[in-house]
Amino acid sequence: MAQVKPFKCIRPETRLAHRVAALPYDVYNRQEAKKEVEREPLSFLRIDRAETGFDDSVDTYDPVVYRKANELLQQMIDDGTFIEDNEECYYIYELVMGERSQIGLVACASIDDYLNNVIKKHENTREDKEIDRIKHVDACNANTGPIFLTYRANKHINDATAEAMKGAPIYSFRSPDGIRHIVWRIDRKDIIQEIKKAFEDIDSIYIADGHHRAASAVKVGLMRRKDNPGYSGSEEFNYFLAVLFPHDQLLIMPYNRVVKDLNGLTEEEFLREIEKSFDVTLIGSQPYAPDKKACFGMYLGGKWYRLEAKASIIDDRDPVALLDVSILQNNLLGPVLGILDPRTDKRIDFIGGIRGLAELERRVNQDMKVAFSMYPTSIEELFAVSDAGLLMPPKSTWFEPKLRSGLFIHKLS
Repeated sequence: MAQVKPFKCIRPETRLAHRVAALPYDVYNRQEAKKEVEREPLSFLRIDRAETGFDDSVDTYDPVVYRKANELLQQMIDDGTFIEDNEECYYIYELVMGERSQIGLVACASIDDYLNNVIKKHENTREDKEIDRIKHVDACNANTGPIFLTYRANKHINDATAEAMKGAPIYSFRSPDGIRHIVWRIDRKDIIQEIKKAFEDIDSIYIADGHHRAASAVKVGLMRRKDNPGYSGSEEFNYFLAVLFPHDQLLIMPYNRVVKDLNGLTEEEFLREIEKSFDVTLIGSQPYAPDKKACFGMYLGGKWYRLEAKASIIDDRDPVALLDVSILQNNLLGPVLGILDPRTDKRIDFIGGIRGLAELERRVNQDMKVAFSMYPTSIEELFAVSDAGLLMPPKSTWFEPKLRSGLFIHKLS
């Protein structure tokens, strides 16, 4: 039984939404974020990455940075850049990329559902990244970036959102990367009740993207509970901001890999080593993207190869071991290239599939030695790993399009 509730949203004034909306804070490094804020002074990155307002000598995690985030948020509320709806609503958020559309429900999810594993995870989090967002959420007294959740598609929710979309949207704009963003507000009580009841019949919700934001939001909620021992459970700090999408609308792209060296092997020795676990076919100069599971593209020495895992190395008893990222890690990156911990090893880098195969060639030609193009993890695999209470290897999924921050803000008190 999932608790998914409407909320009083703080959101951009309609004419300014296209200027405020920003990609997630962790898509950028500091200099990239600073350039984006210079390009668009109203970008929500001003708040999400408030260090952009300081000289580089000020540390990203200095307390003054978090105080600045709160100051900027209040300023944008006071000057009318942001408005606050005076009743609890759901919102529909449609993202259109090319010919594809995905339609999500903007709402608040329960921190108890997170703690009780109704909201399921598939990824570990890093403490340093959690601490940053904990301080940011706490300083702003608000969830400013939505968690990307998914659930098994539900006809009642689909029908209710379709009915709400018959009205006029409150936002409709195209972001600089070409993605269309369309938002409707659901203030009809009958539709709100129908959606709320439909989610109460759903046993499991899954984090698709945003594990660090989710963990941080939950920990802030627990801090507020500790500070308010007489809490009733209905306070806003018991919930966090999310966008929930039906699973059959999501696009998972591959998360490709590049490695800096061949671990002391020549190209010929390397090829002989990987032939022990993979059938290797020379493709040539034409970039190769795998067309099925357990197949990989490899760019080495100016040539593309097709690697297909031999049946002897595939373990179908374990949903994690069955993932293509695991097959590559456990049978090539680890034993052959010596990448034992891809989370920390500086010899490996990860490239989102949205950047294409040309980016793999560019990196190998510039600063890497070998690249691997992956077959994307499926949403069913994500469900299987999460349902088993297991964790995926790092960089297993790349979702597109990315949710924008700044369109929806949830105050904690």
